[in-house]
Formats: sequence, structure tokens, C-alpha cells
Amino acid sequence: MEKIKKIINNNLDIVTFFVFVSIKFSLYSYSLSGSFLTVLVVLIPTWACLLILCGLSSFFNTKTRSRLLYTINIILTVIIIADIKYFAYYKDIVSIPVLKLGLLLGKVSSSVFALIGILDFIYVLDLFITPHHYFNKIEYVPNRKTKLKQAFSLLLIGTVLNTGSVFAMSINQPNLLSTMYSKIYVAENLGPINFHTIDSFNYVKAAGQKDTELEEDVVLNIEDFFDEKNSNKENSYTGLYEGSNLIIIQVEALQEFVIGSTVNDVEITPNLNKWIKKSTYFDNYFYQTAGGNTSDAEFITNNSLYPASEGATCYIYPENTLDSLPKALKKKDYYTSTYHGYTESFWNRSVMNQTEGFDDFIGESSYNIDEIVGMGLSDKSFFNQAFNMIEVQKEPYYSLLVTLSSHFPYDGDYDDFNVGEYEKTFIGNYLKSMHYADAQLGMFLDKLEADGTLDNSVVAIYGDHYAITPNYKDDLIQFLGMDESNDLVWAELQKVPLIMHFPKDENVGIHHEYAGQMDLYPTLANLFNLDSEYMLGNDLFSDEKGSIVFRNGSFADGKIFYLSGLNEFYDISTGKKIEETEELLNMKKDRTLELDYSDDILNHDLLKGETELDN
Repeated sequence: MEKIKKIINNNLDIVTFFVFVSIKFSLYSYSLSGSFLTVLVVLIPTWACLLILCGLSSFFNTKTRSRLLYTINIILTVIIIADIKYFAYYKDIVSIPVLKLGLLLGKVSSSVFALIGILDFIYVLDLFITPHHYFNKIEYVPNRKTKLKQAFSLLLIGTVLNTGSVFAMSINQPNLLSTMYSKIYVAENLGPINFHTIDSFNYVKAAGQKDTELEEDVVLNIEDFFDEKNSNKENSYTGLYEGSNLIIIQVEALQEFVIGSTVNDVEITPNLNKWIKKSTYFDNYFYQTAGGNTSDAEFITNNSLYPASEGATCYIYPENTLDSLPKALKKKDYYTSTYHGYTESFWNRSVMNQTEGFDDFIGESSYNIDEIVGMGLSDKSFFNQAFNMIEVQKEPYYSLLVTLSSHFPYDGDYDDFNVGEYEKTFIGNYLKSMHYADAQLGMFLDKLEADGTLDNSVVAIYGDHYAITPNYKDDLIQFLGMDESNDLVWAELQKVPLIMHFPKDENVGIHHEYAGQMDLYPTLANLFNLDSEYMLGNDLFSDEKGSIVFRNGSFADGKIFYLSGLNEFYDISTGKKIEETEELLNMKKDRTLELDYSDDILNHDLLKGETELDN
């Protein structure tokens, strides 16, 4: 007993570091998964990583070792807090590309600061109560042989344990560690140190490969994929609205659950509810955005390619050649423009819109900033000013309008909508923002109808991404009056409405098939008879129904829902987990391949140059 006590006293800095960082990593893992089982799973790779760090520090003298471990503790604490805050807002984990664009996001920092709570200080508490364990006068000075023996022993044990954990994941989840299509799954099962180490390795590797040519057989496989996808794509809707104007409205944070919902028997979205009755409505339409959020939604809608696996597409691929919707429409002499009431440089729009082939981008500097709601120009003023500009546009035209007022954290001065018991709550503030956004949308649509614009225009309205972050999941479940909340229920709530209005209120009806933002461009390409080839989505009016694939590797087809973060399949009709079969495994491989093809197109700029797909 005395010997053990002596060993602990001689290595108090290591013991303190190991114990407190282990606790932090356990809290970290629980914050991501909400499951104590996950905490147990991640303990071995967590301890392994900490043993490696302790082993490396043991090569130094005792005084340097102590200070090094304290510094590492600070760094790991910052990483933990950053990951948890980012996860609370984006449902993802910080990566190097995210860090690269972090300083480019301007005023959106208010969204992040709104998530900081008193409990976050738990992670830094040990840094204030245990410094003496690191910085007290060191009396124990091991000889060289003892120091090296301890260092190599810790390194060996840690490396063996960690290699076993990483190898097991590479066997159970092939390609996951190279593609990182489910970062949360990696972090939950291997811990943050392993995750960020692998992320850094992949980033450096990808940076070195970006300008290299893709193997010829891979290019041929991609060509074959698109050839098959584009065969026999005509149907009764083909070219039905060729020559009509196109107006797309991307609504900030509009989720499907508010459609048709009420508070105190008052409709949250009365105007959208009214227009749905005169339109085609897709009620199982999912967002497919990743780290670029709003900008990703714009990119997906205009290109039918998946967003970047890391960071924001608009910052990583602004010089790529794209087979975009505005380019396809310009071939038919359309005037194309985007409207947004925020600064032109935000999400690199001033550059990305040119890359996508838009004729004009009407940003913040083009408006009279006469009313501020939330982050910037109010939707009311935005729609009124945009309407006046659209009215004088040369026809036919494609106008993309991106709203702003309903941006997280929903702290704008909206209106007097009574949310009753939800007053001054996160959910209540969101409902107010949606009621306000709905009123401005209704005003804009009514004006378009009154002046006859809708007689020759197709209008598509959809939400860009989620609104309710995971830390408010229980509040949302309670608001919806649902009995339970599990992973499938939460995944099913990640829907945004898609409303398509046609001239003379044609094609009225509700479509229940599972679809996503990738599918809008192929649908419009068929309706407007566009010559577009490289679209990964599906025509929503086609008899052949596809499936929706998410950037993290999850997918659903209306019957099966695969959640990549858990590596589990669910039967949507019963809500029950189902065992993986050979058929389901092949489905998963096919969906992952689709993501790979999209990445290859972007990473190697395959739509131009020597490896251009249509050569």
C-alpha cells in the first residue's frame, strides 16, 4: 500500500491529468450521444490516448512534464468545449476546414454565444482547483533508466490499446475513417483526441491530393453512373413549363413541423397553409446540408451535388466548374439573379454566385436598410424591395430569394404573436420568428398573384436547414405532443417543407414520398426541359422513386431509415430496429458510393479539364 501511495505521490501530475481529463471526455461523450453506454465504449480509446500523452511527456524532466501536461489539459479542454458548442448548434463536430472558415462568419457568432451556459464551466473547474498538483515544488527526480522505462511502458500500453480500437472500427465500418462521413460516430467511439488526429491526417492527405488526376477507371465509373441515371428520364411533366419564369424562395430555418400547427388555436403559418392548398406539397422533404448550412442549401438546390464533407462548399470550391441550374437556364436566354439582404461577402456569395453562373447578386448594398429584424434587413422590407426589382426584370427569368429574419437564435423583434406558455422560451421565440416570416411570405406571394406574375411563373418555397438544435429536442417533442423521442423520431423531424406553385394553381396535391434538396434541380430540369446531365438527385414527378442520402452517410427511402451515427437500420413504419442484411449492406455501400462520386467531382473538378466527364 505504501509503495502504491509513493508511486501516486511521485506521479501526482500524471494521475491528476489522467483522472480529470477522463472525466471531461466522459462528459463530452455523453453530451454527444446522451447515452452512458457510449461513455463506456469510448473509455478504452480515451484512456489509450491519455496514456500515450502521459508517456510522451515522461521523456522530459519532472518539472517540464508537469507543465506540459497542464498545458495539454488546457488545449484539450478548449477542444472539448468547442466541439460541444458546435454540436449543439450544427449537430456536428469541429474539423480543420470548419476552423479555416470560422473567422469568416461575422455576426453569426451571436448564434454560438447564445449556446454558452453555466454548465460549460464544469470543464474548466479542475484547471483552477488542481494547479498545485502540477506546479508544486518537485522533489522526486527519477533517474534516466526509470524515466525511460515509465515513458516506454505508458506509450506501449496506450499504443496497443488505441491501435486495437482504431483497427476494430476500420473493420466494422470500412472507409469511415478515410471519408469521415459520420464524424459524430467516430468521436463517440474513438474519443476526441483520435477524431481530431484522424481529421488532421485526412485534411493534410486531401490537400496533397487535390490537384492530382483521378484514376481513369473511377472517371469511367462516374460516367457510367450518370449515363444510367439520365436514361429514360422523360415523363408527362417534361417541358410542361418551358419558358415560364422561375422564382425560388429559400426560407431561413423553416422546418416542416410548423406547417399546419397551431398555438392557442391560432395557426403559426396561416399563409403557407393557404398556399399549400393551391400547390404541390412535399411533406417528407429533408434538408441535406452539412457544415455550410444556408450556403449548402443554395449549393445543393442549384447543383444537385452533395456539399463538402468538411467545412463549407462555398469556401472550398469557389473556382470549380459546375453544371448548375442558372447556367442551364441561361442557355435558354433566362436572366438569372439572387436576392439576399445581408452582406455580399457572407458565405462567399459574391464569388460563389458567379461560379454558379448567376447574372446578378443583389446583396445588402443594393437595399435601403430601413428596418432591422434579427441579423439584418427585415424580411418585410426585403420582400417589398425585391418585388419592385423583380417586376422590371427581363423575362423569362430565374430569381432566387434567400430570407434572413428567422435566423437563429430567433431574438428579433418580430410581432405580437401570442405563444402562450411558450412565451420567452427558445421554442416560443422560434414560433414567433416563423409566424413573422410566414406573414412576409404571404404578403410577397399575394403581390405576385395580384399583378399576374404567377400566371407565368413556377414558384418553389423550401426551408434551408434545421431550426431546433439537439439541446432543445425534448422541448420540441413536448410541443408536438409526442409520446417518445428516440433517434429515429429525431431523424424524422429533420424535414423542411417544399411547396411548388404552378400557373393557374395546377397540380394541386400532397406527395408523401421521401425526398430531399438534391431533388429540386432534377425536377425543375425536367419541368423546364433543361439540358442538365450531372445531377445526383431525382425528379420528384418521376415514377421511379429514389432515396434520400445525407452528407453523414445516413439514408432513407420511405421504408428503411439508416442512421450512420449509430450504424443502425430502422423500419420506418414500425419504428423498430432491424438487423443488417446483405441487401441492406449493399444499399449502404451504394449510397456511400454516391457520396464518393460527388466528392470526386468537386475534389478533382471533373466538370472541366483533361478529366472532364463529357470529354
